[in-house]
Amino acid sequence: MEGMSVRNETRVTQFILLGISSDPDLQITFFVLFLVMYLLTIALNLLIVVTIYVDSQLHSPMYFFLSNLSFLDFGFSTVAVSKSLSNFVSRSRTISFNGCISQVFFLHLFGGAECFHLSLMAYDRYVAICYPLRYTTIMNRRICLLLLVSTWVGGFMHAFAQSFPTIQLLFCGPNEIDHFCCETRALYVLACSSTFISEIADMANTGSLALVCFLIVSISYAYIISTVLKIRSAEGRRKAFSTCASHLTVVTLFFGPLVLIYMRPPVTFAGEKLVSVFSTIVTPWLNPFIYTLRNKKVKEAMKKLSERKVSFLWGIHID
Repeated sequence: MEGMSVRNETRVTQFILLGISSDPDLQITFFVLFLVMYLLTIALNLLIVVTIYVDSQLHSPMYFFLSNLSFLDFGFSTVAVSKSLSNFVSRSRTISFNGCISQVFFLHLFGGAECFHLSLMAYDRYVAICYPLRYTTIMNRRICLLLLVSTWVGGFMHAFAQSFPTIQLLFCGPNEIDHFCCETRALYVLACSSTFISEIADMANTGSLALVCFLIVSISYAYIISTVLKIRSAEGRRKAFSTCASHLTVVTLFFGPLVLIYMRPPVTFAGEKLVSVFSTIVTPWLNPFIYTLRNKKVKEAMKKLSERKVSFLWGIHID
């Protein structure tokens, strides 16, 4: 009973996020860099969502899924970066226990949902290329909504499976997290109780998620490549591959860092923080460029939207 009392009294109620560097000069540099990239991420992803919503020519399953991907990138980056930005400019780097667990949950919610969503987009490209005449029938509004809801449900289940074992752990000190955000593996190092079951659950959950998404993407593109190679026209093959290039690039940028972080034994390595920065900040910032720069329809829709805005503002100015 006395041991339990001591543990209860010394239970950690808050953590300290050590961040990327303790150098004051680097703190300012990272703050400016993170802030600029985060603001661009917000602006670009919201621009894609608004453009697709406003332009009726983009009201198709492909762009419907693209707008949701932009929302996921926006949420994923916000959860990871918002606390880091405040820590850069404040002396206190503390985060409450509940706040830390909430960050773990929402990071995996958006990350897991995006993983499933990228798989869904691969399936969408498979149907569009392999069954072009039946595309609108197969990917009708009802099916698209059901598939979209399934990605969020899958993300929620993944987030719950990641955060629930962490809540069960006992933290009685130290409370310094060697990371810029709350991350399960960084928390395992601080736990006073055994983390064996939690680490096994972590690897099984993440491994299952990665395996399912990898199989869906791989099988979809195996059929896509097989179908495209049968197209006699070189121009037809080029257009078919062009529609998939952006998605494959985004898939690589998303899964690459995650494999380095999660699909390995629970030990830290020198570049883990930089890989996490790339995953949570750089990738959501790059995705809008990848999709807009390679997509003629989106660029034209954005141009029309900007022209409409300019003409509207000019009309107000004239009045």
